[in-house]
Amino acid sequence: MKLSHFNFNLPAELLAEFPAENRDESRLMVVNRKTKTIEHKLFKDIIDYFDDGDVMILNNTKVFPARMYGNKEKTGARIEVFLLRELNAEQRLWDVLVDPARKIRIGNKLYFGDDDSLVAEVIDNTTSRGRTLRFLYDGSYSEFRRKLTELGETPIPKYINRDVTEEDAERYQTIYAKEEGAVAAPTAGLHFSKHLLKRLEIKGINFAEITLHVGLGTFNPVEVEDLSKHKMDSEELFISQQACDIVNKAKENKRKICCIGTTSMRAIESSVSSNKTLNPYVGWTNKFIFPPYDFSIADCMVTNFHTPKSTLLMMISAFCGHDLMKKAYEEAIKEKYRFYSYGDAMLIL
Repeated sequence: MKLSHFNFNLPAELLAEFPAENRDESRLMVVNRKTKTIEHKLFKDIIDYFDDGDVMILNNTKVFPARMYGNKEKTGARIEVFLLRELNAEQRLWDVLVDPARKIRIGNKLYFGDDDSLVAEVIDNTTSRGRTLRFLYDGSYSEFRRKLTELGETPIPKYINRDVTEEDAERYQTIYAKEEGAVAAPTAGLHFSKHLLKRLEIKGINFAEITLHVGLGTFNPVEVEDLSKHKMDSEELFISQQACDIVNKAKENKRKICCIGTTSMRAIESSVSSNKTLNPYVGWTNKFIFPPYDFSIADCMVTNFHTPKSTLLMMISAFCGHDLMKKAYEEAIKEKYRFYSYGDAMLIL
């Protein structure tokens, strides 16, 4: 399949700028691959599709406040600094994106906070917008990390054309987020409320938690017509033995295994044994799933509605079947489903 198969016209008003009032009351489109049918529900109705012994795989990564604003020395120009990943804790080296990038050269210093209490020096160029920064801060490592949190803001996606609110700090985070390290939320998980998780637990649904620290590369649109030439950014991944045991037992017992989000799906597909069971994993993955693809473990998934030409849409096409996915997306646009991070959800059975 080519890139042009993944283009569609998405009306701008369907890009969700704010989350639904209640997490579990966003809309849910249920797409059945066997019967090729589509149903319209609320997210909390998802419980009706699962039974005792079924498993949901959750990505428990936690978003950190990755977007900061500093001022360039001498000129005072305001510069956005987006923290991507820590390279060296001891030396306080970080991989970042800067905007506007043309103004930021090796040797420049940036000052953060009203009192300039945090300073960073540019020590390398990595890509056109990428830089390596060394932070200069008098204090212990834990004080430094507290300072970053204090000065940073929730990294809501760029398309959301508004200022960050206090509510974003809570809502752009799953309620089961534990392991800090993502710069973008695994958005399918945003629909789960504490109450819904409790109801699922009471019904006997088991949860396997994995950690995939979502990077910005997830959102990079594909720009090559030949999909096999697209390179994914690497993201850090942890799959414990405990998670493997929960998933493999469900598989052995022929129970449903449902990935909550494309990140969970990419995670487990990065660590499949030769007999199609899940293996523990510690490392990095740059797995790119596009059609045709043979999925090994999950037989259903929850996902949001994605933007044209995104790698996320390509995975959904591979899992759902391209024609059925197109039918579902046409219906979603007609029925005014909300798209993207704060949008509505789809359950593919």
